[in-house]
Amino acid sequence: MEHENRTKGDGNGPLLSQRAAVVFLLAALVGVGAAVLSSLAGNAWPLAVSVGSGASAMAVVFFNQIID
Repeated sequence: MEHENRTKGDGNGPLLSQRAAVVFLLAALVGVGAAVLSSLAGNAWPLAVSVGSGASAMAVVFFNQIID
């Protein structure tokens, strides 16, 4: 994968590539969705947050592999 060039050394380049931003956005949506569904199923909120965190971690791995 080629690296993006920074803009003439002034430090105003992007912090993340578009691909990384999409992967993290989709992972966050999956994590929030899983946490909400887990909470609606009657689980306590700490368990729902744990489920959402695990789902978002797996979503990062999944979307990182399928988005090219």
